[in-house]
Amino acid sequence: MSELHDQPRVRAMPGQRVVNLIVRGLLRTPGICSLIGGSLLTLYLVGRKSGRRISVPVAYLADREDLLLGTSARWRHNLNSGEPAAIRIRGKRRWVDVTTHTKESDVVSAYAHMAKANPTFAKFNRIRLNDDGEPDRNDLRMAWLDGAHAIRLTPAAVGPDRRCPEMIAHKKEFRSDVHEI
Repeated sequence: MSELHDQPRVRAMPGQRVVNLIVRGLLRTPGICSLIGGSLLTLYLVGRKSGRRISVPVAYLADREDLLLGTSARWRHNLNSGEPAAIRIRGKRRWVDVTTHTKESDVVSAYAHMAKANPTFAKFNRIRLNDDGEPDRNDLRMAWLDGAHAIRLTPAAVGPDRRCPEMIAHKKEFRSDVHEI
């Protein structure tokens, strides 16, 4: 096995919880959220086993009207295709429909697109880029083998009566501007 693959592909940084706390605060701050919101969003989840509310700052790539996420983090298990989710993007809370991709060809294709468009994503996921900026196919496959999921978030047409567990769990936080969702 190469040096690149001797360690887990994606690992939490030391102090990740503190960093996430700070980033979540910045993503809620008017003015600042528009500066860093071009590549980060907050994803609101409810733990499938614990029932705990989870808010995760995550990098995304815009793909036309959709948003692409790639992760092998444990929180990915709380997103299921066909279920709506709540996000905060550029300071606004929105509903999205979730499509989770786990099939090798889908994950490799999405990760190739994200790695090529965002070298930081490639580096974080230990995907080497060649001189032309093309991701290494073996690294993409290794990401999939290590549990990577590709997640597509599509803007949802939501009326005020639509409910989902994420919104119910976050009712207090969302109460002030439910009309934006």
